[in-house]
Amino acid sequence: MILRLIGAAARMASRFRKDESGATAIEYGLMVSLIAAVLVVVVGNLGLAAQGEFSTVCTALGGTDCLTAPTSGG
Repeated sequence: MILRLIGAAARMASRFRKDESGATAIEYGLMVSLIAAVLVVVVGNLGLAAQGEFSTVCTALGGTDCLTAPTSGG
């Protein structure tokens, strides 16, 4: 009886070692998180660059309060 349990445990351990689906899922998760982090940095830098360009245009057009958002007041 105990030998059967040991044999079954050994077979299960062998299958577990050969199964790499969990490792693949973790690798894909890491790649997705890395891509997301890169996108956040790129979009943030593009936003800052666009803000600088709009500020330059606003100043060139004679604007005095170029960095604040307009208020809606009717």
